[in-house]
Amino acid sequence: MHELVGALRSYAWGSRTALAQLCGRPVPSAHPEAELWFGAHPADPAYVKTGAGTVSLQELIAADPSRELGWVATRFGEKLPFLLKVLAAEEPLSLQAHPSTEQARAGFERENQAKVPLNSPLRNYRDDNHKPELVVALDRLEALAGFRDPHRTVALLRALAVDGLRSYCELLAAQPDKAGLRTLFTTWITLPQHVLATLLPEVLDGCVRYLSGKGAREFTAEARTTLELAEAYPGDAGVLAALLLNRVTLEPGQGLFLAAGNLHAYLRGVGVEIMANSDNVLRGGLTPKHVDVPELLRVLDFEPIDLPTVLPEPAGDGSVRYRTPVSEFVLRRFDLVAGSARVPLTAAGPAIVLCTAGTVRLLRNDSSLELTRGGAAWISAADTDIRAQAVDGDVQLFCASVGATG
Repeated sequence: MHELVGALRSYAWGSRTALAQLCGRPVPSAHPEAELWFGAHPADPAYVKTGAGTVSLQELIAADPSRELGWVATRFGEKLPFLLKVLAAEEPLSLQAHPSTEQARAGFERENQAKVPLNSPLRNYRDDNHKPELVVALDRLEALAGFRDPHRTVALLRALAVDGLRSYCELLAAQPDKAGLRTLFTTWITLPQHVLATLLPEVLDGCVRYLSGKGAREFTAEARTTLELAEAYPGDAGVLAALLLNRVTLEPGQGLFLAAGNLHAYLRGVGVEIMANSDNVLRGGLTPKHVDVPELLRVLDFEPIDLPTVLPEPAGDGSVRYRTPVSEFVLRRFDLVAGSARVPLTAAGPAIVLCTAGTVRLLRNDSSLELTRGGAAWISAADTDIRAQAVDGDVQLFCASVGATG
């Protein structure tokens, strides 16, 4: 086992405080810090501190995949199949979805044939893998995720009492299913700018009127979010599209799982995020980055879903597990108290361990590694019987590993 140094990514929507505080650096940071990557993705691999020096996790695995990955090398093609991140959003992320495996392979090949450079800002598919993802909130995390039940969306649109929305509302009311959602979403996301310039101000006025009304309001969060998105991205069709999505609030420790094709946008908050080892993103708005609406429509799943929250379940080893239907990753959380006994962390790697609170000591035979808040460790398949012991404060520890072989 070795200390793992994450790769820091700066985007405009990131935070100047959250990741710096997590890693014990001065606050505020010089630039917005959005993501800390702990993985072996070629776009930004983490670095492993070894006795022989520092090497990227990607290079370490490539040099000896059998030792570092064990059985995983055979099953997933000598690559670490997951990517672990810490995400810190101060402002809304783009409205986006991720492809299935089949869609990713076809899209990656199509763009390769078209000779679109891998680092081109116009590239949709940077690899040939799908990207199911799970995020677990470290503090309150707000998001839009998946298409809402159309009947509730009709109720929302009617509650806003906007004349310009009436025909769209009745369109969905007449076909309250995934076909109706597809029609309405496609109509809104492709509206001519002159139509959008008239409709959006009407919708925002409707949100203000709704929020200024008396009594309990069922759609307060949705109306406020619409106003916030319009302020951040004025004139963007994604503001309208967001009206069709579930508005989700995660409290610390709660998770959100997003399968292929789920339209979503993180709004604000900090979370630990794990996903299949991919960087494929199809964007539909709320961003200055490349937007490809036809390709987004190709991958979107318009089936309405309930709030896709994931609650932790006892795993039987002192941890809690966030259950998902994918095999590339398993995420567990350990909550340890200083002075308590050593707890089994993992029988064998490959795994990545991330400390998000307190100070913990990882032990294997006669060797040990101490992690403070924001610290991480790489555990290879050759590292067996790893145990964890809280050293200082209440420890929160996340362990990312691969699904069972069966």
